[in-house]
Amino acid sequence: MSKRILIVEDEPNIIESLSFLLDRAGFEISSEQDGAMAMNRVRNLTPDLVILDVMLPNRSGFDILKDIGELSEAPHVLMLTAKGQARDRQTAEDIGVTRFMTKPFANAEIVAAVQEMLA
Repeated sequence: MSKRILIVEDEPNIIESLSFLLDRAGFEISSEQDGAMAMNRVRNLTPDLVILDVMLPNRSGFDILKDIGELSEAPHVLMLTAKGQARDRQTAEDIGVTRFMTKPFANAEIVAAVQEMLA
């Protein structure tokens, strides 16, 4: 059974790129572009991993991360964002992110990070 990944990202080209890479690596991929709908998707899909952007329409990735942390069986969260300042990384770590990466990202690096997190 393949591991399920939910990509919460508002940029279609990044969703397409990540979906292609991670599908080829053997993962089951779903996506959501709207921050306000993200938690519904997390609850309905019960993903093993959420790849989460910070800057989303209608809701911040930090708020979504807090909600994910309150779930009884929370998935791993890889925060993938253009907001790479030290305070953003620290905020994510304080809330409970599993891993923090910045855009742009190397394809091999993100696939390796996901594989490591789901091993």
